[in-house]
Amino acid sequence: MNIPSAPYQKRPIRFLELWQRGGWRVKVYGITSGRTAPRDELIEAAKAVTSERLANVSASMQHYSVGFLGVHDGQTSNFVFVDWWADENELHHHVYTSRCEDPTRLTYATPTGVIACVWDLRLMAFERQAWLDTVLKRSGGADLDAYLAQQLNEDA
Repeated sequence: MNIPSAPYQKRPIRFLELWQRGGWRVKVYGITSGRTAPRDELIEAAKAVTSERLANVSASMQHYSVGFLGVHDGQTSNFVFVDWWADENELHHHVYTSRCEDPTRLTYATPTGVIACVWDLRLMAFERQAWLDTVLKRSGGADLDAYLAQQLNEDA
């Protein structure tokens, strides 16, 4: 199989803000290809789908009301992923995509099976480690403020 491929290029992964909505605290990250930051309209569309997704989390789910939002302004399409922690060690992950030409038209993509690209996975790996260090491995109990204070800023 001959799949066309461009040479690997690092992309900036940057913490943008700690966003609070409806009792949730969410770390917002930007990942970009050929830009210094995601487009504002993509960030706003990402927050809109995140607000809707989090508002529909079942009241019976045992969660921490913390998570992270990845806004990936990509080369051929955009990826937005909404993640939160529940039941001590489970990560809930929901993916939305849009075409680069129409960044605000996000479509729910989780049922397609797509999970993430390599840059998105880097952010997820960082957040996993932050969760381990500040919640699961702490002898004094979970420190959600310490979790939220750990932020990734690198070119990966």
